[in-house]
Amino acid sequence: MEVELPLSSGAGHWTWFGGRPALDLVNTRRERWRRDIETLIAPTDIGAWLVEARLAPPGAESDEQQLAAGRRLREAIDASVDALLAARPAPRPAIAEIDGWLDRARVRRRLVLRSGRPELQQGQASVEQALAVVALDAARMLGTDERERVRVCASESCGVRFYDHSPGGRRRWCSMERCGNVAKARRHRSRERR
Repeated sequence: MEVELPLSSGAGHWTWFGGRPALDLVNTRRERWRRDIETLIAPTDIGAWLVEARLAPPGAESDEQQLAAGRRLREAIDASVDALLAARPAPRPAIAEIDGWLDRARVRRRLVLRSGRPELQQGQASVEQALAVVALDAARMLGTDERERVRVCASESCGVRFYDHSPGGRRRWCSMERCGNVAKARRHRSRERR
């Protein structure tokens, strides 16, 4: 679906194909190769995105500074992912940006009884703590063997970054419903013409 520009807010335009918070944050900047659509626009967007990502409590509000910090973190993660996918060393400033968040990633958890069953609950996180959790996710993804499962959608018109959770590790599309079926239909039409 084509996004009509300009956007006054990115709410409603976020995608959740990344498979992990760090890549979902990267995907808030869409169509980088074509129209370069920013979906973290209004100061409240970063807080709303973190709520929708279930990293911050409902009603978490953000300001201009937090929006700028979220965008910097996103671009650092993206630069690192791009370097990873191109088999280049990650840019030092990008790694430093991600690393600078890690000490703030402490979110308290509690084990509580709910209807007689234990349930692990995450404590209330501020916008900064929630962004730090995203940075920690990026650090785990980039700094461990998990990096081998980072992908970019194989569709020429997509570019969504995602984490391959498939058992065989051979996933090619951000979503089978979105890009995979389109590619399959193109291949089928091409075979039919021949």
